[in-house]
Amino acid sequence: MSAIDSQDDEDTFKILIATDIHLGYLEKDPVRGNDTFVTFNEILDHAQKNEVDFVLLGGDLFHDNKPSRKTVHSCLESLRKHCMGDRPVQFEILSDQEVNFHYSKFPWVNYQDRNLNISIPIFSIHGNHDDPTGADALCALDILSCAGLLNHFGRSTSVEKIAISPILLRKGRTKIALYGLGAIPDERLYRMFVNKQVTMLRPKEDEDSWFNLFVIHQNRSKHGATNYIPEQFLDDFINLVVWGHEHECKIAPFQNEQQCFYVSQPGSSVVTSLSPGEAVKKHIGLLHVKGKKMKMHNIALETVRTFYMEDVVLADHPDLFNPDNPKVTQAIQAFCMEKVELMLENAERERLGNPRQPEKPLIRLRVDYTGGFEPFSVHRFSQKFMDRVANPKDIIYFFRHREQKEKNDSDLNFGKLVSRPASEGMTLRVEDLVKQYFQTAETKLQLSLLTERGMGEAVQEFVDKEEKDAIEELVKFQLEKTQRFLKERRTDAEEEKIDEEVRKFRESRKRNTEEEDEEVREAMTRARAHRSEDAILVAASSDEELMDTGIKGTGDSDDGLPVTLRRGRGRARGARGQNSTARGSSRRGRGSTSQESATSSRTYKPVSVPAKNLSIMDAFRSLKPELPLKSSKSYSEVVNSIFT
Repeated sequence: MSAIDSQDDEDTFKILIATDIHLGYLEKDPVRGNDTFVTFNEILDHAQKNEVDFVLLGGDLFHDNKPSRKTVHSCLESLRKHCMGDRPVQFEILSDQEVNFHYSKFPWVNYQDRNLNISIPIFSIHGNHDDPTGADALCALDILSCAGLLNHFGRSTSVEKIAISPILLRKGRTKIALYGLGAIPDERLYRMFVNKQVTMLRPKEDEDSWFNLFVIHQNRSKHGATNYIPEQFLDDFINLVVWGHEHECKIAPFQNEQQCFYVSQPGSSVVTSLSPGEAVKKHIGLLHVKGKKMKMHNIALETVRTFYMEDVVLADHPDLFNPDNPKVTQAIQAFCMEKVELMLENAERERLGNPRQPEKPLIRLRVDYTGGFEPFSVHRFSQKFMDRVANPKDIIYFFRHREQKEKNDSDLNFGKLVSRPASEGMTLRVEDLVKQYFQTAETKLQLSLLTERGMGEAVQEFVDKEEKDAIEELVKFQLEKTQRFLKERRTDAEEEKIDEEVRKFRESRKRNTEEEDEEVREAMTRARAHRSEDAILVAASSDEELMDTGIKGTGDSDDGLPVTLRRGRGRARGARGQNSTARGSSRRGRGSTSQESATSSRTYKPVSVPAKNLSIMDAFRSLKPELPLKSSKSYSEVVNSIFT
């Protein structure tokens, strides 16, 4: 990394770099609810004070895929306050903006819009928390982009091949090729890299004169065989990689000796998990680029809530703790209390030097009680620090290491095996759980038509994105495809032959992962389109019901309310558990008979509101009333229905 002699001349880019801001995280928490908004304002304050050319965000600006109105409003307020103004933008864009922003209704950078007055442009890719979804594949960043407050780039819709076209920027004699790739499932992107289906396009003229900057949002640490992106997959012509998604702050550029580029990992600006990586001091970066040289200046964030973490191994203190002592638990509790008090003192000293820091710190004490010790009551211990820490319920975490089974021991001691919670160990993904379920299920419960991978993807969409029709549409799509396959093969209507053909067809689809990805994508498109139709029908029915309320006569106060509004009043009127539609019909009967018949003649499609916390079994239960997983018809009956 070469140093820059002059940092403020007309040839030097000044770029503020941040990732994983997670706006809206714990927004309902009375203590930590505003942490993300305060820190976001601090980040934009630094952009203003340093008069940067633009801000580069590495994904996960929002914590939720569908952020609340409060979160969106706070974000818009901060962007309008800091990014709009009369200060002229000093760089120009040389690339075709219709290619860079082809998915936008306004395919040009916001500061060139004559209806807007932008002083600090923001360029951002999406992360895995705020990725595009829904019928129109939109995300929260698209709302900001449409409002002219942010430039969303690095979006790819293909599951087979990706061509990354850079945004070409020039300031004086310095030229930057800005590449971006929003979050993609790691296994899919890993496979695309292996199959050489990811291409980074380069400028045709003077390609060696460009400073190549790439921002990505993927797993950098290895979480599985293909659940990460190795740095060696990236092209070696890149000068600097800004790596988002990883929350540990490693913002100082580190050189990859094999590929010769530098990697900067800014980390998150808010603590979202009580893990060692989050305890590292939070920073953002001020990047200076002149020609092919760069320099990164680290800026410590002052409004981030302090997080102190310490590990205690009770077996390492034999002079203090004896598991055979009947009062050892009280001694352990006193020892832990002393440790917490010490961390609180350190946090208070740090806060005295920084008045912008939140008053209550985050404290985490992990206690390894391996060796015959017993944990004490965490709830009772937490009560003593309710008014002093921001996370009183999570201060203490007890765990035991799994001990290896002795070679001569034929019996398994279940007392030595303690499962660790997901928050401290590896987090299982929905796809893995579905695959594990079907692989270990009985023979009669095994999938004979669908694949575990496709079903896992559909359940993932159902749980994470609330696509309530995802599983049903996948089943329908794969069933239709199998029927067409059997019809083309002109298979005899014998159950054994049909079973064999279906088995071969299923195995061929499992081997062709690209084709299976295309199936899932088509099924998800159908599900989103189906949801859009539901929304239109709901809007139409709501309009008609509102018109009905103007016709109904006077009487009971509830008689003038539409059925959908009365449902929420059932508990207060002692009608809990009753059918809201039947209740509405009986009350309409108090009016004229003709009105009742007119109302009953109209039929509306029932609306199902997706739950906020959905489990895997909920996904399968929601499928049963309409399309059972196990059909009562045999393959012979299905084939006969095709040819007749």
